Amino acid sequence: MAKALKALIISADDFEDTELLVSYYRLKENGVQIDIASMKKGTIKGKHGYEIEANKALGEINPDDYDMLILPGGKAPETVRKDKDAVRIAKSFFEKEKPVSAICHGPQTLITAGLLKGRHATSYKTVASELKEAGALYIDKDVVVDGNLVTSRQPSDLPVFLKETIKKLNEIKK
Repeated sequence: MAKALKALIISADDFEDTELLVSYYRLKENGVQIDIASMKKGTIKGKHGYEIEANKALGEINPDDYDMLILPGGKAPETVRKDKDAVRIAKSFFEKEKPVSAICHGPQTLITAGLLKGRHATSYKTVASELKEAGALYIDKDVVVDGNLVTSRQPSDLPVFLKETIKKLNEIKK
């Protein structure tokens, strides 16, 4: 029997509730083990009041323990991108060409890590100019897939975002 796949979600307070929670539960439905990491362990609270437990601190994460990285949006990525461990983790996923899915403001961590130059990507409209400045090839579309990278714009894009994210997981299983 194949080992269960493991995903890492990185977030912080003021995450976009639906983007984190819908991703979390859809991946769980697909048998994926999930850790949620933040600056420190403990409860993180979404923009709309939902709470979830960050069971790992970023500093204790070994990216080699995970098959996929998920970066939900909201205001959390503005905090996450300032953490050197979040940047280290993102770089490791790209170096090993593991799947990375980022939605809304999620790509901000990838921008800070310098990972989007020459990559096709999308994001929430207020992040588009920052994506372009980082050298990304911005496309205003509900989902953009470029190799190991899946990006989407906003909560209404979650169905196609997660469809493509789960496709990436199924590629790993093969």
